[in-house]
Amino acid sequence: MLKHLFFLLMLGISLQVYAQSPNPHARLKELGITLPEAEKPVANFVKWVRSGNMLYLSGHGSCGAPTAVDRGKLGKDLTTEQGYEAAKRVAICLLATLNDATGGDLGKVKRVVKVLGMVNSAPEFYDQPRVINGCSDLLTQVFGEKGKHARSAVGMASLPGNISVEIEMVVELEEE
Repeated sequence: MLKHLFFLLMLGISLQVYAQSPNPHARLKELGITLPEAEKPVANFVKWVRSGNMLYLSGHGSCGAPTAVDRGKLGKDLTTEQGYEAAKRVAICLLATLNDATGGDLGKVKRVVKVLGMVNSAPEFYDQPRVINGCSDLLTQVFGEKGKHARSAVGMASLPGNISVEIEMVVELEEE
């Protein structure tokens, strides 16, 4: 009897650990997300820089063909809910770049450390944190506890190309 209780306890702990440390590629598949190819920079910069075990991802907008949520000002052209979707789309592009930077192994991510979310905002718009939740929620779904991060969510008078959301990210990688 005691042996069975121990087994069930260990099984529960194993499931809890799995829930906190999911396989990122498996989680993406469960979420129905296919990562696009990482896009090349459009100016004189690189999409990511690695220094030691830290990986710094440049500011990203959405990738691929633009949708209705990818351009415009929040609070004027777009709703908070549309901004949330735009931030989620940007997070997918960040993940594509991160996948490229890790040689296709998102399991190398030790921790998402910091996210800076910039929202193209009308002067009266104050829900930038709710918009950037689209990114933060996806990162937590994909990486579990490793995806929880420090964050800033700020409004901008404008963003390049009138994009609705731009996000940059700092990630710590496992020791090699």
